[in-house]
Amino acid sequence: MTDRILVLDIETVPDLATGRTLLGAAAEGMDDTALRAALGARYARAGEDPAHAFLKAPLHRLVVLGVLRLRRDGQGEPWQVTQLEARGTDDVPEAALLERLDHAFRNQPVLVGFNTQGFDLPVLRYRAMALGVAMPNLFGRGGRDYGHRYGNDHIDLCDRLSGHRASTPPSLAEAAALLGLDAKSFMGGAAVEEAAKAGKLGDVAAYCEQDVVNTWALCLRWMLATGLLGPEDTRASMAALADHVEEAGKPELLPLLEGLRRLAA
Repeated sequence: MTDRILVLDIETVPDLATGRTLLGAAAEGMDDTALRAALGARYARAGEDPAHAFLKAPLHRLVVLGVLRLRRDGQGEPWQVTQLEARGTDDVPEAALLERLDHAFRNQPVLVGFNTQGFDLPVLRYRAMALGVAMPNLFGRGGRDYGHRYGNDHIDLCDRLSGHRASTPPSLAEAAALLGLDAKSFMGGAAVEEAAKAGKLGDVAAYCEQDVVNTWALCLRWMLATGLLGPEDTRASMAALADHVEEAGKPELLPLLEGLRRLAA
């Protein structure tokens, strides 16, 4: 029996069109910069710059979708990477990215992510509705219930590691540092909005690929810690990930290689 996993990460920017509708008459005459600040002011925490305040999920649009797909042919076999890719809306329209993702869910893989229950999946649900894209597999019509917080179809590592938010949730960078991996060597999440504005979605996609590699490495160690994988299976799967990173030859991923090799030893 073939087992499948899909590791997911998305990168987003504020959806100013939705924000303009939300603010209504108050947004009249505002340019995009002023509108972004007005939206930020609505949600900014104490001491936070409204121009960069993090907005609620309905006020985001997708600019990059990253996936790492894996398979293994039964228990005791290592997990092998079958796809590592991040695509941006400069290359593929947002609606088409959503359609591609739902197509990937047709094989009913287990979903793995970091804060995917808290952010990625809500954004994807909102964007499917905003753009009129059918995503039945994402919404659980295909058999997997990716929205179930406590089930086994979706492993949100941020949720699991924090005891479903009973303790302060870690960032991906903090969790990856436990393994000696630098999750932000290429770009930080705070830089995505400005990079997208500058037309550098290629850089954002590279950052997204780095995130899914770190998320899968973290998941392998979580599987080892929880007894889902034995030590040898974990090392073999980590070695397969390192091999793929090396063979891909992507500059943004190469800083991870030494750490991945060490984890596989």
